Formats: sequence, C-alpha cells, structure tokens
Amino acid sequence: MRRPAQLQKGVYLLPNLCTTASLFCGFYSVVKSLSGDFFHATWAILVAGLLDFLDGRIARLTKTQSAFGIQYDSLVDLVSFGFAPGLLVYTWSLYQFKRVGWLAAFLFVACGALRLARFNVQTGTMEKRYFQGLPIPSAAYTLVGLVLFYQFLYGEVEVRGWFPLFLTITLALLMVSKVRYRSFKDIDWGSRQSFYYLVFGLALLTLVALAPDIVIFFGGIVFASSGPVLEILNLRKKVAEAEQRRKGKARRFQVLSLEEKHDGTG
Repeated sequence: MRRPAQLQKGVYLLPNLCTTASLFCGFYSVVKSLSGDFFHATWAILVAGLLDFLDGRIARLTKTQSAFGIQYDSLVDLVSFGFAPGLLVYTWSLYQFKRVGWLAAFLFVACGALRLARFNVQTGTMEKRYFQGLPIPSAAYTLVGLVLFYQFLYGEVEVRGWFPLFLTITLALLMVSKVRYRSFKDIDWGSRQSFYYLVFGLALLTLVALAPDIVIFFGGIVFASSGPVLEILNLRKKVAEAEQRRKGKARRFQVLSLEEKHDGTG
C-alpha cells in the first residue's frame, strides 16, 4: 500500500529536482563569470534553459503542478536567467563603461524580476497564444548568444564597443514592455500540422548542434525582434481598417446627401 504514495512523492520531487539543477547551473555560471571563464559561464546558462523547459513539461505530463513549484521556478529563473546573464555580460564587456555598465546590468536583472512577478500575477488571465513582454529565458539566451558569437568571431579577447550595452538595455526594456510575443502554447500536437512543427524543431536542433555560436545569437535576435515587428504590423492593420471605415462612412454620407438632394428636387 505504500508504493503508490512513495511513487507520488517521487513524481512531485522530479520536476523540483530539475528546477534545482537549473539553479545550480545559474550559480555555476556566476562562479565562472567571476573567474573570467566565460565559455563555461555561457553554457551553464544554456543548460539551465534546457532544464527549465523540462521541469515544466514534466510537471504537466505527471500532473504535479503546484503553487510551490510555480514560485520556486520563478525564483530560480531570476537567478539563472536574470542575475547570471547580467553578471556575465558585465564581467565580459560592460565593466568598461564603469557606472553606466553596472547600471545596465542591474537594469537587466531588475526588469527580469518585474517580468517574472507580472507573469505570476497574470497566470490564468493572459491569452494563451501570447506572452506580454519578452520572456526572461529568451532575453538571457540572446545575451548568452552574443557572448558566444563574439567569441566565435574574435576569440577570448577584451570586448570593446557599444553594442553589448545597447542590446542589454533593449532586452531589459522589452521584458517589461507590453509587446506581445508568440508563446506557441496553442499548437495542437495531435493535429497533422504538428508534424511540420516537429520537422522544424529537428532542423533547428541540427543547426544549433552544427553552429551554436551563430544560431543561438541570431535566433535570439529574431525572436526578440518578432514582438515589435508584430506590433507594427497589427498597428498598420488597425490604421488601414480605421481608414476603410472612415471611407465607408464618407461614401454612405455622400449617398444619403444625394438621396436627400434628389428627394428635394423631385
């Protein structure tokens, strides 16, 4: 009679173990950033992202979601995808800007915390198809991809230039913005179209395996840009629809005016 209870405890423990492993990766990244080992610091954050993906999927598959798991996951995300990448980009490049540099790194961490808090509050009320603001793992992956891409181009050298500072601030602001991003949670994996999503996922994983230094960075940039682009397209669509309605009202007004004039002269 004890075996089902023990199994249930083990099932509840499994997603939290994945979350704890993600926390370890975030802490390990911080240690490596402080020692100047940026290669291992970046890959620790990437592994943390994989573990963060797994813990949620395991919890849903085993039906072991809990309020504790949600809060614990958010705290771990702040360390692994907020503090760790913020410290990484500061020790890697932003230190050259002195006060502005560490303020930019802090802005990234603070906006990540705000993004997570807003997400927890809005859970269950937001539209399933979209996130509001750039998800913090995506922002972290984009920064990590930047470090990997620069190392691919220039090797282990001191990084100069304004682009890391600009990207850090931009990602921070996108996290707390109201810009919508596709969540891909609306995909029906039981439909025929899911096969094409599977093929696309396998192709993407192959590209990441072949050239992670390039694919992770440009993939992060494309996803981070997709939100503003989608908002611009939606705004243009709304403006076009408003213009069509205005023209329609103007045509109806002209028709009514002609009818009234015809009735008056007839």
